[in-house]
Amino acid sequence: MNLLLDTHAVIWFITDDLRLPRKTRALLEDAGSSCFISVATLWEIAIKNSLGRLELHTGLKEIFAIIDKTGFELLPITASHILTNANLPHHHHDPFDRIIIAQSIEENLAVVTKDEKFVNYSATIAWKK
Repeated sequence: MNLLLDTHAVIWFITDDLRLPRKTRALLEDAGSSCFISVATLWEIAIKNSLGRLELHTGLKEIFAIIDKTGFELLPITASHILTNANLPHHHHDPFDRIIIAQSIEENLAVVTKDEKFVNYSATIAWKK
């Protein structure tokens, strides 16, 4: 399965947070899964960290190194993602979530998210409780 992780899923995965369900973690660790992290997620982590909205027990550079070690692929933002984003209905106003939704649609990736607002779009959700 081809997966795109929402920001909270990335953070919960790398910090072994129990809010990430065991079955979802297994899906991410499955050798048959190709996992992607949007560069928008890295940007969101950096912004929230600088504003003190994330309780990271390590520095941002170390967090990025941990993400790099997961083997997950970074997904850049392309012009086609921006065009898809511009045409999305406005069910959701978080710009980071909107670009993740657009990327998932454009790249045919299932989104690993607990956010129920994602179901209002044509994105496929991969969250196993």
